[in-house]
Amino acid sequence: MSAGAQPTPATVDAATLRRPVDVAVGVLINADGEFLLTSRPAGKVYAGYWEFPGGKLEAGESVEEALRRELFEELGIEIGAVHPWQVEIVDYEHARVRLHFCKVFEWTGAFQMRERQAMAWQRLPVRVAPVLPGTLPVLAWFAAERGFSGATTLQQ
Repeated sequence: MSAGAQPTPATVDAATLRRPVDVAVGVLINADGEFLLTSRPAGKVYAGYWEFPGGKLEAGESVEEALRRELFEELGIEIGAVHPWQVEIVDYEHARVRLHFCKVFEWTGAFQMRERQAMAWQRLPVRVAPVLPGTLPVLAWFAAERGFSGATTLQQ
């Protein structure tokens, strides 16, 4: 392609053409340093895969507003301070997503699995499987932060 020329569908891969959907993701960490993973409910893409909870931003919502809404809707909890951490774009066959990972250390309320999902407090290496591909970078970030070496999952 010549300098200054605009890319065309023939010169840009399909992933570049898809606009990412913004998703707020909660990385809940308890007092013991464990992090919460939940399973994707039946009927959703990647049902049964383990991920950090969260969901799509609605029109006009900030990442924090979406995270508060999603964690209440999915888990029945009210969260405290939201600490933006990392942003990652992941291309799935069904969607391209921009994942806004936020750490959360405080919440109130009893966990309620409102979407009939399962939950598990985890450490590295993660013992639940399979893990959603968009979750794998987070496990690597945890490993780097915590000085953990080795596989971040037992199975994949």
